Amino acid sequence: MTSAPASPQKFAVIGLGSMGLGMALSLLRAGHEVTGYDVSAAATEAFVADGGATAGSAADAAGNADAVLSVVVNAAQTEALLFGPNGIAEVMPEGAVFLSSATMDPDVARRLAARLEAMGRLYLDAPISGGPLRSAKGELTVMASGSPAAFERARPCLDAIALKVYELGDAAGAGAAFKMINQLLAGVHIAAACEAVAFAARQGLDLGKVYEVITASAGNSWMFGDRVPHILDGDYRPKSAVDIFVKDLGIVQDMARTAKFPVPLSAAALQMFLAAAGSGMGREDDASLARVYAALAGVDLPGHPA
Repeated sequence: MTSAPASPQKFAVIGLGSMGLGMALSLLRAGHEVTGYDVSAAATEAFVADGGATAGSAADAAGNADAVLSVVVNAAQTEALLFGPNGIAEVMPEGAVFLSSATMDPDVARRLAARLEAMGRLYLDAPISGGPLRSAKGELTVMASGSPAAFERARPCLDAIALKVYELGDAAGAGAAFKMINQLLAGVHIAAACEAVAFAARQGLDLGKVYEVITASAGNSWMFGDRVPHILDGDYRPKSAVDIFVKDLGIVQDMARTAKFPVPLSAAALQMFLAAAGSGMGREDDASLARVYAALAGVDLPGHPA
């Protein structure tokens, strides 16, 4: 059991979805005072059921917080949370820190940080990796960059939610850039795993045995080991949705175009995620790419006959 900290902090967690809920509960376990907010009544009810407190708006949650942990979907939602109507930037206490976990273009992270810091608040560029299970255990990986003051103010939060915190620079943008490299690889690996499994099905192979052999061989990847069981179970309930990689690999393409750098593998992977989303699978598990390949080839997958 996590012991209470010497100096409990007041935290606001904005976004109580599959990742944010686990992060908020990790902060509670560490002995902090946590107020959550989500636009979804079901999400706030889940937090309350686990002992959390909620506010009627993001501004109400952030008004007296030492740190605000933002677990929204993207840059647009992050900007609206900070600076939109009823934005929290003006109500956050001076010197409080905003931890931004959304995956976004590094240039956007730098712009948001500059705007918030000009108002006397701190900004930590802090995208996350690990998934809902590790979030619930307080064992995320955080790829963070920001000023020394932002790190100092955010430290109690980071200690509670993360197993590994990488300090990647003294200004916003570096954390976002590291996350995009991770997402490039993750998207390509998911697409490759799904392609391989569907191709194995076309060869008439026992897919359970394919999983056993490949996970013990050089062709394995973390994504193959993690996602292929979803395919074997025929279970595409979203642990990580297709639409996430439509967004993230789209950001990779935008960054690469600006940098005039070729990224053909991630471009090909993006097309498969777009095909899955266009087929109505956008909110289903990203292992759904295997169903796109199977449909193209007319082969059966567990629970999904051709």
